[in-house]
Amino acid sequence: MGLTYRDSGVDIDKGNSFVKKIIPAVSATFSKRVLTGIGGFGALYSASFPEMQEPVLVSGTDGVGTKLKIAQMMGVHNTIGIDAVAMCVNDILTAGAQPLFFLDYLACGKLNEEVHVEVVRGIAEGCRIAGCSLIGGETAEHPGIMQDDDYDIAGFAVGVVDRKDIITGESIEPGDVIIGLPSSGIHSNGYSLVRKLFFDIKKYSVETHIHELGSSLGAALLTPTRIYCKSVLACLESGIKIKGLVHITGGGFYENIPRILPDNTAVRINTKSYEMPPVFRVIQREGSIDDREMYTTFNMGIGMMAFIGKADVARAIEKLSASGEKPVAIGEVIAFHKEKVIIE
Repeated sequence: MGLTYRDSGVDIDKGNSFVKKIIPAVSATFSKRVLTGIGGFGALYSASFPEMQEPVLVSGTDGVGTKLKIAQMMGVHNTIGIDAVAMCVNDILTAGAQPLFFLDYLACGKLNEEVHVEVVRGIAEGCRIAGCSLIGGETAEHPGIMQDDDYDIAGFAVGVVDRKDIITGESIEPGDVIIGLPSSGIHSNGYSLVRKLFFDIKKYSVETHIHELGSSLGAALLTPTRIYCKSVLACLESGIKIKGLVHITGGGFYENIPRILPDNTAVRINTKSYEMPPVFRVIQREGSIDDREMYTTFNMGIGMMAFIGKADVARAIEKLSASGEKPVAIGEVIAFHKEKVIIE
């Protein structure tokens, strides 16, 4: 018998077996709008939105970055998929969009059914939390490019919002209040710095117990990214006007907040207004990192910011609290300043 695809490092039979094993987790996320099952060349999704005057689709794509290395070091693979979903759906949420569906791309050196089924189950769990359907994906073996036990994931989310309800930040004005929604930890940004600090410089392991964290270092670093879709959308559906939303990802406060601010405005953030998760204090102390670098690299305990007029602040906090968040007024919009973001 001549050379086969399996001889080159790609096992079609194992791939087919893998697909069968993920069907229950994936199909459990399907809404009535999903028109196809798993295995087709393209996924079909009903795009009828009679409740909207002018539906606009909002899309986003992202990955998990080097946080994947923590999952691999820990041998824990059932939560990293939540991060992949979170990074995408939190982005499209900033336009006021309801996530509709998600697709994933899983690349690996060699398919490991046990590991990669857990990864997809995590993606499905992220979709459940976000309220969207995992309608398709791709798993690709890359022998010769990736090591056998390496894998990477990327995600693609599509949501919808009525054109009249799109959140743009255009109406933000001095006097508006910034409500912060706490993060669950580092989320999925800054892990190249984190890994260099803890594992290269400090020579810690993922099993190292750090008293301030109340857990092993690995467990703290692997905490999944919080998904804000249901709570923020519930706030919007109650009639509360949110003028702007900021997802605090790579670039932290200094890079992300200005993306939605009108030219004639700036913001002042009171860092004493909320309790910062201890992981950030540990990182700053262990690495002797200055404040500016911390607030440019990490979310510093705030994963999403909502800009709201003073008259709506009390109602917004009440609604967000009822939806499971712990909202805090962390700052305000001010008139133009040479520094768009002032952190005190």
